[in-house]
Amino acid sequence: MPVMKSQSSEFRKSFLLMTLFILSMIVLSCENKVSYIPKSDLLTLPTQTVKDLETVLSDSGRIQMIMSAPLVDRYDNGDHPYSEFKSGIKVDLYNGQKNPVARVTSKYAKYTNADNLWELRDSVVVLNENNEKLETEVLFWNQEKDLIHTDRFVKITSEDQVTQGIGFESDSHLKRRRIFEVTSEIYLKDEK
Repeated sequence: MPVMKSQSSEFRKSFLLMTLFILSMIVLSCENKVSYIPKSDLLTLPTQTVKDLETVLSDSGRIQMIMSAPLVDRYDNGDHPYSEFKSGIKVDLYNGQKNPVARVTSKYAKYTNADNLWELRDSVVVLNENNEKLETEVLFWNQEKDLIHTDRFVKITSEDQVTQGIGFESDSHLKRRRIFEVTSEIYLKDEK
C-alpha cells in the first residue's frame, strides 16, 4: 500500500507543478493593452461621417440643386470647421428647370464653414447653362462673393472655341470670366 501513496503523491506534485507553471505563464504573458489616447489625437478625427450623401435644395417646391458625394467627413473640433469630400463630389444646378442647367464635379472637395469657401481638386469640371465647359485641377469658389478662381491651368470649351491659359476668375455662371494668361485660342468653326 505505501507504494500507491507514493505514486499518488508524486502525481499530485507533478500536477500541481504543471498547473503552477501554466498559471505563471498566463499571468506573465498578460499585459495591460489599454493605452491612453491623447486628446490631440481625438481632435483629428471627424466629428461626423456620412456615406452616400445626397442633398436636395429647393425653393417654393422647385429643385434648385442636388449635391451628391460617396463619402463626407465633417471636422468641427478645430478653430476652422470644415467638411471634406475625399471621394469626390457632384453638384447639379436646376434653376427651376426640370433638367439640370449646370453641373460641377471633382474627385476631391473641401468646404470651410467660416470662409464659406469651396476648394475643388483633381479633375474639376464645370458645365454652365450655355453648355460651356471649364476644366482645371484646382478651383476655389467663394459663395459670398459669387467668385470662382484658380491660379492653375484652365481650359474652356464652348460651341465654337477652345481657350487655354493660366489663372482664371469668374462669377459662378461663367458669364463674366477672365483668363489671366491666355496660352492658346482655337476657333472651331475655322477648323472645319
